[in-house]
Amino acid sequence: MRSEVKTPKEYLDSLPEDRKEALSELRKVILKNLPKGFEECINYGMLGYVVPHSKYPNGYHCDPKLPLPFMAIASQKNFVALYHMGIYADQKLLEWFTDEFPKHSKAKLDMGKSCIRFKKLDQIPYRLIGELVSKISPEKWIDTYEKLYLKSKKS
Repeated sequence: MRSEVKTPKEYLDSLPEDRKEALSELRKVILKNLPKGFEECINYGMLGYVVPHSKYPNGYHCDPKLPLPFMAIASQKNFVALYHMGIYADQKLLEWFTDEFPKHSKAKLDMGKSCIRFKKLDQIPYRLIGELVSKISPEKWIDTYEKLYLKSKKS
């Protein structure tokens, strides 16, 4: 459910009441734990957390006009989604998260490559999400991104 809003506040204000509280709480936890250097914006119609061009001028290889994406949260049709590229790119981080998740939520972990889906909004493990957010600095994300992108580009 891509949104055409321009600011994080507009995005939150556009949500149905039952989603507004969960997304607002996720946003609060993310902003509290997000390492310095990432920026919040609207990216791909979602609340995005990116490495800005001022820190990484090359931008995103799919569209260099866009900043380098790292994470996003969104209200989708049947769930709230957290997209975390670090989990997709770092096997150790993925293993840590999947081991920790059952300690923080009664829900079964429902995830794809970089997408963690929360169908029951009262079972979002906010503390765990905060810890996950804090584990990768912009510098580490740039390094990981470049290693993975250049590796695949050479193949």
